[in-house]
Amino acid sequence: MGNVESSKPKKQRKFHYSKPLHRKQQGLAVHLDRKLRQELGARSIPVRKNDGVKVVRGSKRGTSGKVTAVNYMGGTVFIDKVLRKKANGEEVQVPVNASNLLLVDADRSDARRFKRKKAKKPAGEKEGKVQ
Repeated sequence: MGNVESSKPKKQRKFHYSKPLHRKQQGLAVHLDRKLRQELGARSIPVRKNDGVKVVRGSKRGTSGKVTAVNYMGGTVFIDKVLRKKANGEEVQVPVNASNLLLVDADRSDARRFKRKKAKKPAGEKEGKVQ
Protein backbone atom coordinates (compact mmCIF):
# COMPACT_ATOMS: atom_id res chain seq x y z
CA MET A 1 0.00 0.00 0.00
CA GLY A 2 2.93 2.37 -0.06
CA ASN A 3 5.47 3.57 2.46
CA VAL A 4 3.68 2.43 5.60
CA GLU A 5 6.00 1.73 8.50
CA SER A 6 3.45 0.01 10.69
CA SER A 7 2.55 -3.65 10.32
CA LYS A 8 -0.90 -3.11 11.85
CA PRO A 9 -3.68 -3.44 9.26
CA LYS A 10 -5.69 -0.66 10.93
CA LYS A 11 -2.86 1.84 10.47
CA GLN A 12 -2.23 0.67 6.91
CA ARG A 13 -5.89 1.23 6.01
CA LYS A 14 -5.85 4.65 7.67
CA PHE A 15 -2.73 5.61 5.71
CA HIS A 16 -4.29 4.40 2.46
CA TYR A 17 -7.57 6.29 2.87
CA SER A 18 -6.00 9.50 4.17
CA LYS A 19 -3.27 9.82 1.52
CA PRO A 20 -2.74 13.28 0.04
CA LEU A 21 -3.98 13.69 -3.53
CA HIS A 22 -0.50 13.64 -5.09
CA ARG A 23 0.04 10.17 -3.58
CA LYS A 24 -3.38 9.00 -4.76
CA GLN A 25 -2.53 10.14 -8.30
CA GLN A 26 0.60 7.99 -8.22
CA GLY A 27 -1.58 5.07 -7.19
CA LEU A 28 -3.64 5.55 -10.36
CA ALA A 29 -0.74 4.71 -12.65
CA VAL A 30 -1.57 2.80 -15.83
CA HIS A 31 0.74 0.45 -17.71
CA LEU A 32 1.91 1.65 -21.11
CA ASP A 33 1.67 -0.30 -24.36
CA ARG A 34 4.94 -1.41 -25.97
CA LYS A 35 5.41 1.60 -28.27
CA LEU A 36 4.86 4.16 -25.51
CA ARG A 37 7.01 2.16 -23.10
CA GLN A 38 9.99 2.36 -25.44
CA GLU A 39 9.34 5.98 -26.34
CA LEU A 40 9.01 7.26 -22.77
CA GLY A 41 11.37 4.87 -21.02
CA ALA A 42 8.80 4.09 -18.31
CA ARG A 43 6.61 1.12 -17.49
CA SER A 44 3.65 3.16 -16.24
CA ILE A 45 2.51 6.74 -15.75
CA PRO A 46 -0.45 8.28 -13.88
CA VAL A 47 -3.59 8.39 -16.00
CA ARG A 48 -5.15 11.76 -16.91
CA LYS A 49 -8.20 13.10 -18.64
CA ASN A 50 -8.11 12.78 -22.48
CA ASP A 51 -5.67 9.83 -22.43
CA GLY A 52 -6.51 6.96 -24.77
CA VAL A 53 -6.87 3.70 -22.86
CA LYS A 54 -7.88 0.11 -23.47
CA VAL A 55 -9.60 -2.14 -20.92
CA VAL A 56 -7.57 -5.36 -20.56
CA ARG A 57 -9.41 -7.04 -17.66
CA GLY A 58 -13.00 -7.41 -16.57
CA SER A 59 -16.34 -7.65 -18.32
CA LYS A 60 -15.59 -4.63 -20.55
CA ARG A 61 -12.31 -6.16 -21.80
CA GLY A 62 -11.23 -5.02 -25.27
CA THR A 63 -13.08 -1.70 -25.11
CA SER A 64 -11.00 1.35 -26.03
CA GLY A 65 -11.80 4.97 -25.46
CA LYS A 66 -10.77 8.30 -23.99
CA VAL A 67 -10.64 9.02 -20.28
CA THR A 68 -13.40 11.48 -19.39
CA ALA A 69 -12.73 11.73 -15.64
CA VAL A 70 -10.39 10.43 -12.95
CA ASN A 71 -11.72 9.96 -9.42
CA TYR A 72 -8.72 10.13 -7.08
CA MET A 73 -10.77 9.67 -3.93
CA GLY A 74 -12.41 6.50 -5.23
CA GLY A 75 -9.39 5.30 -7.20
CA THR A 76 -11.35 4.84 -10.42
CA VAL A 77 -11.29 6.05 -14.02
CA PHE A 78 -14.26 6.83 -16.29
CA ILE A 79 -14.00 6.06 -20.02
CA ASP A 80 -16.33 7.50 -22.66
CA LYS A 81 -17.24 4.15 -24.29
CA VAL A 82 -17.63 2.07 -21.12
CA LEU A 83 -21.34 2.54 -20.40
CA ARG A 84 -24.31 0.71 -18.94
CA LYS A 85 -28.02 1.37 -19.08
CA LYS A 86 -30.01 2.25 -16.00
CA ALA A 87 -33.53 0.95 -15.41
CA ASN A 88 -35.03 4.16 -16.82
CA GLY A 89 -33.00 3.81 -20.06
CA GLU A 90 -30.41 6.45 -19.23
CA GLU A 91 -26.79 5.53 -20.00
CA VAL A 92 -24.15 6.15 -17.35
CA GLN A 93 -20.40 5.64 -17.32
CA VAL A 94 -19.01 2.70 -15.39
CA PRO A 95 -16.01 3.29 -13.11
CA VAL A 96 -12.98 1.17 -13.99
CA ASN A 97 -10.01 0.42 -11.76
CA ALA A 98 -6.78 1.87 -13.20
CA SER A 99 -4.99 -1.46 -12.78
CA ASN A 100 -7.32 -2.93 -15.44
CA LEU A 101 -6.27 -0.44 -18.11
CA LEU A 102 -3.53 -0.10 -20.70
CA LEU A 103 -2.49 3.36 -21.90
CA VAL A 104 -2.38 3.38 -25.72
CA ASP A 105 -2.38 7.13 -26.43
CA ALA A 106 -1.11 9.74 -23.97
CA ASP A 107 -2.44 13.31 -23.94
CA ARG A 108 0.59 15.40 -25.03
CA SER A 109 -0.82 18.84 -24.14
CA ASP A 110 1.27 19.08 -20.93
CA ALA A 111 5.02 19.05 -21.70
CA ARG A 112 5.92 18.80 -18.00
CA ARG A 113 4.25 15.40 -17.81
CA PHE A 114 6.98 13.79 -19.94
CA LYS A 115 9.87 16.05 -19.01
CA ARG A 116 11.63 13.58 -16.72
CA LYS A 117 11.00 10.53 -18.84
CA LYS A 118 13.93 9.49 -21.01
CA ALA A 119 13.96 6.73 -23.60
CA LYS A 120 15.95 3.65 -22.65
CA LYS A 121 19.10 2.85 -24.56
CA PRO A 122 19.29 -0.43 -26.47
CA ALA A 123 20.74 -3.38 -24.59
CA GLY A 124 24.50 -3.70 -24.78
CA GLU A 125 25.12 0.02 -25.08
CA LYS A 126 26.73 1.46 -21.98
CA GLU A 127 27.64 4.98 -20.97
CA GLY A 128 31.38 5.48 -20.91
CA LYS A 129 33.13 7.87 -18.58
CA VAL A 130 34.54 10.92 -20.31
CA GLN A 131 37.83 12.17 -18.87
